[in-house]
Amino acid sequence: MGFRVIKTAAATLMSVLLASAVGIPNAQSAGLLAILGVEVTLKRSFRTITARFLASLVGLFFGCILFWILGFHYWVLGLYVLVGFPMIVKSGYKEGIVTSSVIVFRVFGQAELSLHVLLQQVELLAIGLGSAGVVNLIYMPQTGGVIYGIRKEVDRYFSVIFTQMARTLREPAYMWDGKELIDADNAVQRGLTAATREMENHVIHPDEAWNVYFYMRKEQLESIQSMMQLISQVYRHLPHGEMVAELFDQLSGDVLAEEYTGRTEHLLEELEHEFESMDLPETREEFEVRSAILQLCRELALYLKIAKRHKIPVSYKPEKRLLTRKKA
Repeated sequence: MGFRVIKTAAATLMSVLLASAVGIPNAQSAGLLAILGVEVTLKRSFRTITARFLASLVGLFFGCILFWILGFHYWVLGLYVLVGFPMIVKSGYKEGIVTSSVIVFRVFGQAELSLHVLLQQVELLAIGLGSAGVVNLIYMPQTGGVIYGIRKEVDRYFSVIFTQMARTLREPAYMWDGKELIDADNAVQRGLTAATREMENHVIHPDEAWNVYFYMRKEQLESIQSMMQLISQVYRHLPHGEMVAELFDQLSGDVLAEEYTGRTEHLLEELEHEFESMDLPETREEFEVRSAILQLCRELALYLKIAKRHKIPVSYKPEKRLLTRKKA
């Protein structure tokens, strides 16, 4: 049983008991409104409750005009749906169509237009949606630990990817299925979803650190795909490929660190200077392979630039998230 189901049950019970206590007829309608108001994040909850409340007021106003002019007939309800729903959507409160229908249908059921009846509907809205808002405010599941676990999962996939890239450079005939690339992409997408949800649970001071991290990884995956295309052009073993393979071995360890270490970047700069001092290719085949390796180094530099710009340590503690700036 999920926490949202438990919260929905609590909000429903609370709203029905409150509506019954203040003497509102058919108090169970408050439970329906509470069910419609429970959401997965605080930000979404406030937005949804506000939209449903305002939409219900718009719908109540329009419905009362129809009932006052045309009377309480079933075909008037059809006219309300036909005209009222587009009006609510144009008002920008399309999330509240169902909520407004509950209120208008209640007025139709009582077949009475009076201040007392209208105030009852407003009270019902306040109790039903308010109960949902209170329950949402009291408890929202903490997802920091889950997100931290996804981060570690992504880091491990990246580490395996770089190890496989190093092996491919050393053994051009080696065939790697690239499964970790797909797994890493799926994990990054899950991380982005969880990070957005976590940020929406902090309305006043949202923490964007997790979003920054997973967007960084998403951008780096695109760079890795470009590197894979270049590695596929390295069809012959050369000392240059062995040197670059050592860079990926280093990177497979660095990617597990929570801050940007700069070690691979330093080694890459040294390697590029060493390449400049080496003899030119003697054959067309060697030229093609070395050209692909050189482009691979430039793509690797782009990958490291992304990490240097965005990678900051984000560590999780049960009660508090610690965020510190990256080290040199």
